[in-house]
Amino acid sequence: MRIAYICADPGIPIFGQKGCSIHVQEVIRALRHQGAHVELFAVRCDDPPPEDLADLTIHRLPPIPKLDRAVREQAALSTNDDLWRELEQAGQFDLFYERYSLWSYSAMELAQQQHIPGILEVNAPLIEEQAQYRGLIHQDDAEQVARRAFQAASQLIAVSQGVKHYLTNWVDAEKVQVIPNGVNEYRFSQNIQPTIPKEADTFTVGFVGSLKPWHGLSHLVNAFSRLHERLPQSRLLIVGDGPQRKDMEAELTRQGLQSVVHFTGAVSPEQIPGLLASMDTAVAPYPDNTDFYFSPLKVVEYMAAGLPVVVSRIGQLTYLVDDNVTGLLCSPGDEAALATALERLWQSPTLRECLGLMARQHILTHHTWNGVARQIIAIAQSHSELPVYG
Repeated sequence: MRIAYICADPGIPIFGQKGCSIHVQEVIRALRHQGAHVELFAVRCDDPPPEDLADLTIHRLPPIPKLDRAVREQAALSTNDDLWRELEQAGQFDLFYERYSLWSYSAMELAQQQHIPGILEVNAPLIEEQAQYRGLIHQDDAEQVARRAFQAASQLIAVSQGVKHYLTNWVDAEKVQVIPNGVNEYRFSQNIQPTIPKEADTFTVGFVGSLKPWHGLSHLVNAFSRLHERLPQSRLLIVGDGPQRKDMEAELTRQGLQSVVHFTGAVSPEQIPGLLASMDTAVAPYPDNTDFYFSPLKVVEYMAAGLPVVVSRIGQLTYLVDDNVTGLLCSPGDEAALATALERLWQSPTLRECLGLMARQHILTHHTWNGVARQIIAIAQSHSELPVYG
């Protein structure tokens, strides 16, 4: 099967270290592992690819100029003609697989014209996200792009039930299939050595991810402060970087905790397994949010590494974590409950071991990128012989 993987989002450095970058790389790897020939069509692919993707055929789309927001939006919209032309010139594909971006619709419409499957992966309600966090000038145009892309696609893939619920405002629910994020099982063997050696008398709580407001970092700081009052040998390991780091550091210093917290800064994907092995438990303390739509990659990787997790009882996490079986769930924003759950894990090494083993088994059985790729190929095959309606 010859697959065109398309990512026209100028905010995603394909071979970078962001979660979205890892997602793109892993889907491509998994499709190739299933025997598909994959070619990449993307805007931001200037960084050198990892060694195992060095032979990937890359079609570079025009960069978006760094001008004012309104001009950038129109420039991104105009690249649909370039993408259409690049896809046509590359020859016949069996599948167009695209990560949905704000201004791209031509790949799905070309797939429809060529009578081949077009699968559109939707990771977030991008229009609302852009308008709230970064600003959106031409919202009507973005809505028109979404309408065209969603309607032209043979199938939409949502990474969570929250995203599926959003998409049903645009298309019938039957057109949307939920496929949550996965893990690369080959990265998480059981004999990985800790990057930061564990001391016998310490209890290390870990967090991985971009340090942004919606990750509940203030809740984590306050919960850890409660834990540390009762458990002076507790430590906090923060893996990642972002705009909230200075605020976190200032608050930790104010509470006198700076000496028991370690920030790694941004790290490469290859470093993550060893850093997870340096933790005794890992957390995802998301705040209360009625529009929670994430399929957190961090939690899948925590669990694949055999870590007992404590996460908020919210959104897709309630499907992923079975309370007291594959992890512990807490009410979003409940700092006292988070601290109590962490203390419970410290008190019972047996519980930590059982939760970690069950978490790892669950993820490696149900949530691998290879499993995701098999579902993608099955969807494509189910649409390959169907008539196309315009």
